[in-house]
Amino acid sequence: MSIPNHHTRRRLLGMAAVVAAAAALTGCAGEDAEATAETLNIDFATYNPLSLIIKEKGWLEATLEDEGVEVNWLQSAGSNKANEGLRSEALHVGSTAGSAALLARANGAPIKTIALYSQPEWSAIVTPEGSDIESVEDLKGKKVAATKGTDPYFFLVQALQAHGLTVDDVTIENLQHADGWGALNNGSVDAWAGLDPIMAGAEEEGAQLVYRNLDFNTYGFLNATEEFLENEPELAQAVVDAYQKAQEWAAENPEETAQILAEEAGLEQPIADKVILERSNLDVDPVPGEAQREVLEAVGPIFVEIGDVSEQASIDEAVDTLFEPSFAEDADASTLKE
Repeated sequence: MSIPNHHTRRRLLGMAAVVAAAAALTGCAGEDAEATAETLNIDFATYNPLSLIIKEKGWLEATLEDEGVEVNWLQSAGSNKANEGLRSEALHVGSTAGSAALLARANGAPIKTIALYSQPEWSAIVTPEGSDIESVEDLKGKKVAATKGTDPYFFLVQALQAHGLTVDDVTIENLQHADGWGALNNGSVDAWAGLDPIMAGAEEEGAQLVYRNLDFNTYGFLNATEEFLENEPELAQAVVDAYQKAQEWAAENPEETAQILAEEAGLEQPIADKVILERSNLDVDPVPGEAQREVLEAVGPIFVEIGDVSEQASIDEAVDTLFEPSFAEDADASTLKE
């Protein structure tokens, strides 16, 4: 769905120098890549298929080249890593789950959600082949791998609460997503709060999804720092325009989208097909609004209860101030060069 653009484009302003990319992020030019003046630092992630399309197609590079803006792609291994990049100003734009964006904002990170990139079922409780764990209740007293500050972690917390348990009833091993699957695979933990596409790959190797609940998966949020939005609104708009173009392209080319995911994530094609064709709604309305607010209002009190946020007032303020919908409202894919 293309939304008409009501802005008169102004010439892009040059970017100020920013700090070197955080160690938690992987730059395409290598671990020691530095951000330079007139650079757009934007992340890509296997849990954000639209970012992979934009990076693959080079639309931002083609569009911004004449303005002297270099596009610097940095990989986010999880929402927590994207938030670290935004907080350290190594990223101007980063992709997270909605729950992670709320957590960051509630704890003082100056970020805004400028668009949505998916409504996925990307989290579930995963056990190894042959496990005697058949339900959430069976997790009591077990070791569970989860990446704190990400949707799978909050999925786990909600799943436990829905079945009369708390985080104190399990031992949570705080591991990055890929390491969580590795720990499950080698027997170091009994269960894993999984994330696609790694989770889909684990299924192909015999892992079982013992608990699924679409309502416990929050949306994919595209976030930017407040400073970037204030100083470079035209550049931020170009990013959201690119996401609009990627959404339209993905709707017309779902199989090719799955191929891009397979290549970037090193997945077998059937696994990537499952992620894109069965468990990813990339046709979500990109404008953050009431539906996302309701999701955040439901998950917010959990942060306070488990001590990740000090008080409910911080959650309420974050929910009220997180969204900046104007960029998605004015998105126009036709502004992007091929």
